[in-house]
Amino acid sequence: MNIEELFDYCLSIKGAEATTPFDEVTIVIKVMGKMFAMIPTDAERLCISLKCDPVKATRLREKYTCVEGAYHMNKTYWNTIYLDGNMSLEELKGWIHHSVEEVIKKLPKKIQKQYDESIE
Repeated sequence: MNIEELFDYCLSIKGAEATTPFDEVTIVIKVMGKMFAMIPTDAERLCISLKCDPVKATRLREKYTCVEGAYHMNKTYWNTIYLDGNMSLEELKGWIHHSVEEVIKKLPKKIQKQYDESIE
């Protein structure tokens, strides 16, 4: 997967939108106004930072050498996954969806319902 495919996949998530709130080279992808992924377009190694359940975040770092705590993020909840590592494409896609789920479940119930009922 290259950076364009990664970006396109993230934007294929229901309600996803791309923003650049930090600088022109860091793409932040949000659902319902909340960040679920960050892709630095100027990084030497292709990577994505994703929100993660704290227990699962630790297990991922232990299992994969391509996963580490996200730089400048709360490492309890955020991992950076390098796409040149040993994680399969299908598993990466699963973690992207997990990140969206983690964001949505923290929203007020009314907003969660709006997201669930929205058309793709």
